[in-house]
Amino acid sequence: MAPEVIKRRLAAILSADVVGYSRLMGADEESTFDTLRQCRQTIDSSIAEKGGRIVATGGDSVLAEFPSAVEAVRCALDMQTGVAKCNIDLPEERRMRFRIGINLGDVMVSGEDILGDGVNIAARLEQIAEPDSIFISGTVYDQVRNKLDLNYGDLGTPSVKNIDEPVRAYRVSEPSEGSKAAATISSSPGAKNKNSGPTKPTIAVLPFDNMSKDEEQEYFVNGMTEDIITELSRYHDLFVIARNSTFAYKGKAIDVTEVGRELGVRYIVEGSVRKAGNRVRITVQLIDAADGHHLWAERYDRELEDVFAVQDEITQVIVANLPRRVEAAHFEQSKQKPTENMAAYDYVLRAKDHHHKQPPCVKPPFYVPLPDRVSGTGGRMFRA
Repeated sequence: MAPEVIKRRLAAILSADVVGYSRLMGADEESTFDTLRQCRQTIDSSIAEKGGRIVATGGDSVLAEFPSAVEAVRCALDMQTGVAKCNIDLPEERRMRFRIGINLGDVMVSGEDILGDGVNIAARLEQIAEPDSIFISGTVYDQVRNKLDLNYGDLGTPSVKNIDEPVRAYRVSEPSEGSKAAATISSSPGAKNKNSGPTKPTIAVLPFDNMSKDEEQEYFVNGMTEDIITELSRYHDLFVIARNSTFAYKGKAIDVTEVGRELGVRYIVEGSVRKAGNRVRITVQLIDAADGHHLWAERYDRELEDVFAVQDEITQVIVANLPRRVEAAHFEQSKQKPTENMAAYDYVLRAKDHHHKQPPCVKPPFYVPLPDRVSGTGGRMFRA
């Protein structure tokens, strides 16, 4: 029997999934499934209207292909608008938030399936995207930038697992997104309104510099940065850019005003860490990205046992220096007590560093039975 001839074609690939789907299902399966079904109705409709084809579904995920990169991006914008409308009457913790990645590339065709790096890059962009956001590759950007009047935030070449060549990435949002209140209940951190600006202060914490001579301390410095991002994220009245976006600038000489423009944020936090023995020196500064003005700066010389107190103090001072902040009574900061065991904390930071360096798990195909029209076919084979 002659081997099957591999067919190829150029396609725009859209990959989308729900952020925190397992948590939502664990809290309330029936309500989550009902919300997903409503979201999928608007998603399926948007894909069909823009000339796309659903290739695979996996419960909370969708993989679709389009003959046009322009239509793929238009579809993604419609999808996020439709999902936001589904969330209007839901409390914050129950809202279904999709992230979307789009790539334009050559794909291999096998029956109804499409395979290859063209698909993989779209999936990886989706994985690093923030909730409610759309990330596109450089190949998509080249096709749509002069055809669609949108906001394009240059993310540089973020770390994309298992892809050998650097992948240029951009965040996409509508220029008038901030004025569409009903359709932007869960708006992206980078979204802006040209007239009134974002409704919440937007902030990005850049990777802190490792000032120690020992490169083995890199994990500790990265962990410090991540912890500050996490602590700031506990304030619901701030839009904090995710780690995957800010760490794209690690090790690079940057202009804070340019970074602010690319990430769509008003405020930048940057700093450095020097660790020697049981002592740590942390310097941190808060910068207004609009004009490069330093709003606040401080240096901390402490014993390692005091590192959690330093993190809390840094977070509180940053928030206190942000204009248009809400009253302290509205802040919802976590009350969890951090570990008092510095050895345990050191191991946690090492584990985080190890996790970020690992390739994703390769999962076998699985079958997801979905009733009605949620999947379009009553269930499909999905390749993760």
